[in-house]
Amino acid sequence: MTARRTVFFVSDGTGITAQMLGHSLLTQFEGTEFDQVTLSFIDSVDKARECLARIEQEASKGNGQPVVFSTLVNNDVREVLRKANALCLDFFETFIGPLEAGLGLPSSHTIGRSHSAQNKQNYYDRIEAINYAMAHDDGATELEIDQADVILVGVSRSGKTPTCLYLALQFGVKAANYPLIPEDFDRKQLPRALRSRKSTLFGLSIAPERLTEIRGSRRPNSKYADLDNCRYEVEQAEILMRREGIRWIDSTAKSIEEIATTILRELRMERHLY
Repeated sequence: MTARRTVFFVSDGTGITAQMLGHSLLTQFEGTEFDQVTLSFIDSVDKARECLARIEQEASKGNGQPVVFSTLVNNDVREVLRKANALCLDFFETFIGPLEAGLGLPSSHTIGRSHSAQNKQNYYDRIEAINYAMAHDDGATELEIDQADVILVGVSRSGKTPTCLYLALQFGVKAANYPLIPEDFDRKQLPRALRSRKSTLFGLSIAPERLTEIRGSRRPNSKYADLDNCRYEVEQAEILMRREGIRWIDSTAKSIEEIATTILRELRMERHLY
């Protein structure tokens, strides 16, 4: 029987940092399933007490001591959480002290710095990138295509859209995408709009069997989802990308994060995570 534990991500902001760090650690423990609860904007003693009560309620169920990952800045709030009958892992307590000592500087202890809109230019750039990705999804328009930092190409349902949105949301990258279709294979050429943009092109491929599953969930029993057709499209897309000298990767077993990181590295785009 698979063991289960409850994990709380507690933050005085959005909770994204606690989730990211906590998830990275939890992936190292196989054989246990984690029920994950995010408690965001715990920025006062009263809210911390409510949070404590919820953790204590979970601890009383006898399903093992809960695990708490926290990124709380305020010392009074953190003191309340320390009373919990839980394994508490406080990221700020762990890292801020050594950083202050190493840098010879005190930290500002400001709440919500890592995921806020305080840097207005960065926030504006990210929103613009998201709007750009949505407007240039699936070859919807050629307008302002020259502004794209990267243009993803590949057969339909190979992962282009979610990758573009992730690049925009997390890195502020203006990403467009174009599907490679049978007409392109017959012409043995890229779509006209892409021929002068080769330096920004990056391709995604996918295993035909996986492509059939994805397409079949949307259009079952169609030629679009037929395995032989998927094999043909993937094979022709890879031939076209090789002929045109386009760098590409197989997205079948890769996460969106892995794909995006590979694209940034291959195209040498120096972008930092927001």
